[in-house]
Amino acid sequence: MISFDSQENKWLVTGEILVDNANAVLVESVALPMNDALQIDFSAVTNTDTAAISLMMEWQRRAAASNHKITFKSLPEGLGSLAILYGVADFIPLSA
Repeated sequence: MISFDSQENKWLVTGEILVDNANAVLVESVALPMNDALQIDFSAVTNTDTAAISLMMEWQRRAAASNHKITFKSLPEGLGSLAILYGVADFIPLSA
């Protein structure tokens, strides 16, 4: 599930992002605004697999197509490791 906090220009992703539900998360995200300097916060994500990487790359493509910049915050440790393993860590902008 994803919620949007317009005061902070942030999406908060909650629950799991797995192969079984990644498409549903993507469909849900289409209705949310993607403004410049959007931060996508993973602090409430409980479990991920490689589908989360694909989802992040899709959000990155969507932002680039609209000339927006996004950053990802509070990635679960395993997700960061997967990004490194698949060689895409440099394409995933992280916030401090």
